[in-house]
Amino acid sequence: MTELSKIAVLTSGGDAPGMNAAIRAIVIAATHEQIEVIGFLHGYNGLIENEEMPLSLKEVNSIIHKGGTILKSARCANMYSENGLKQAANTLLKQRVDALIVIGGDGSFAGLISLQKYYSGLVMGIPGTIDNDLYGTDFTIGFTTAINTAITAVDKIRDTANAFDRVFVIELMGRRSGHITFNVGVACGAEQVISFENFNPKDQETKLKHLAQEIKVAQKDKHQSYLIVIAENIWPGGATALVDQLKEFQSIDATACILGHIQRGGSPVAKDRILATKMGVIAVQLLIEGKSNVMLGEKNNIICEVSLSQAIKHLKKVSPTLIKAQETILAFTAQQLE
Repeated sequence: MTELSKIAVLTSGGDAPGMNAAIRAIVIAATHEQIEVIGFLHGYNGLIENEEMPLSLKEVNSIIHKGGTILKSARCANMYSENGLKQAANTLLKQRVDALIVIGGDGSFAGLISLQKYYSGLVMGIPGTIDNDLYGTDFTIGFTTAINTAITAVDKIRDTANAFDRVFVIELMGRRSGHITFNVGVACGAEQVISFENFNPKDQETKLKHLAQEIKVAQKDKHQSYLIVIAENIWPGGATALVDQLKEFQSIDATACILGHIQRGGSPVAKDRILATKMGVIAVQLLIEGKSNVMLGEKNNIICEVSLSQAIKHLKKVSPTLIKAQETILAFTAQQLE
């Protein structure tokens, strides 16, 4: 057991629905153990600049249902420099912080790993990112809410697509991960899903011809609508470029929809609130036990630990079963339309 007097927490990188629920759980669990909690605003920037915020039960009383993060978030270029890391460590020493919890994604955890060069206290990561790309956990906080938000939006786009017999190209977030794209594509019955797992940008010309062929067959058969769901950063130039190319090279009219940051906002769904709460409570318990340099994950509904260095290696892939299901659906649809 480790004697802890003060825990610090910050949220870093892209915000994710459920971050506030995690903050709340950390504060409640620490208060129960008579441990003081402070937050640092604007991610690592606030840590470097010593922008502290006391966190008591009063501050977290009514935040479990709120999107975003009461601690604010940001990227921090200074965490890539030795000077920035030293300043961050000095803040923790001055504040007499025994343990630091960071809620964020792979970039945030890379910063946490680097910080340990100058900070000897305990450190722990809680996976808060809609990308769901951290190894060692089935789900990250915010992913399920982002999926539901995107599904609602795509379903509405389908209504308009059906009304006009239109082709829509819908771009989803995920950075370099196809988890959102494949899950939303399958859930919304998209005719095409284009992501990192099934498309190489070098095959752009071939894919364009294949898309055009299937769209023309569908339109000839009076198929009401045709949705193409693509991951951001996969098609050169994005959804807008794909729409332009379909028009220019294949004489197909299509409309681009980029959902963007709407996927990060909104009240977290029950699954994200519960996951965040479990992780927040267990994070405090593990720190008291002296655990450090780990990220919490959930595998088969059981909270587990994975080293920070392993968590950020981008080893987590979209389920092959999901990819196969989508390929099977596409193959069946194409056969029906021929």
